[in-house]
Amino acid sequence: MEDWNLPGLIGDFSVFSVTSVFKMCITARMSFPLSDHCNGKTFFNLGERAERGLREVLRWKLTSRVTPWPRWVELAPAAPPRAPVRDEIVATWINHSTFLLQTPQGNFLTDPVFSDRVSPVSWIGPRRVHAPGVPFDALPKIHGVLLSHDHYDHCDLPTLQRLAATHQPLILAPLGHHALLAESGITRVIDLDWWQAHAWGADFSITLTPARHWCRRKIGATNHRLWGGFFLRAGSQGVYFAGDSGYDPDHFTAIGRRLGAPDLAMIPIGAYEPRWFMRSAHMNPPEAVQVHRDLGARQSIAMHWGCWHLTDEGRLDPPRALAAALSATGVPSDAFRVLVPGSSVSTRP
Repeated sequence: MEDWNLPGLIGDFSVFSVTSVFKMCITARMSFPLSDHCNGKTFFNLGERAERGLREVLRWKLTSRVTPWPRWVELAPAAPPRAPVRDEIVATWINHSTFLLQTPQGNFLTDPVFSDRVSPVSWIGPRRVHAPGVPFDALPKIHGVLLSHDHYDHCDLPTLQRLAATHQPLILAPLGHHALLAESGITRVIDLDWWQAHAWGADFSITLTPARHWCRRKIGATNHRLWGGFFLRAGSQGVYFAGDSGYDPDHFTAIGRRLGAPDLAMIPIGAYEPRWFMRSAHMNPPEAVQVHRDLGARQSIAMHWGCWHLTDEGRLDPPRALAAALSATGVPSDAFRVLVPGSSVSTRP
């Protein structure tokens, strides 16, 4: 659930306290490098703002036409993800924006969420409609976590705490997340700015890339943390994880130009209706196809759909709209795939 979801806002008020106010004051005093996306205290997008306020949330909820979702979707058991061969990277979709990336130099999870709900509290908020494609206890050793931003459907502290206790991974995240995670006892964290790279090993780097989005977990703390995607470069192989983003031609063409066309791109296609509310922070399927083309990706995988009912469109509307957009633009359907949770794609042709 994004922070703009009404149950989330109710949850924010329920956990609002003197302690949280103190923590927000500490966060507000943090200083970050001045840049074209940061004034030293808070982060921003150029052009239209991505974040939404309470008045806009209420307008959405009072006028929305929500398509019902199923209460539960049963998945067929999937075979365990296979290990990579030589220099390939194997990506397995678990749910929403959670992927297992297996590489010759370690295994990574993107935005890991294994909880039942994505919410400030465990008793209200969107509940998952299918099980994780790979159960938590079936994960291989996890060496790293790529955390794109602080919204509850991407930054799930119970899952991150469980990973820290059982796998001790190094977490790479945008600026400002180290303090958030430290409050939960998670200390193996490296914060990165846009275009900043972390050298994971020999001929293996992970770069934080720009995105058009926003951050907030509590009332009054908007954009005190940065957001972004990640580009993994392992030898000749390139993998791009978009995180969460509205469409921005400057961002995506720059990623392809500066870091190279990815062999595999993971691009969001869901949580896009109504467009007046979502367009600045969430791309729709036609825009996702344009991102695939802007990047010059050899192959893309759809994500950010089908697990939690966050917005107004139906559960299967995103893949249907993606198929229509691919047909309309002449992009082959096998170049931008929709996976069943638990299935895998390799960077090898």
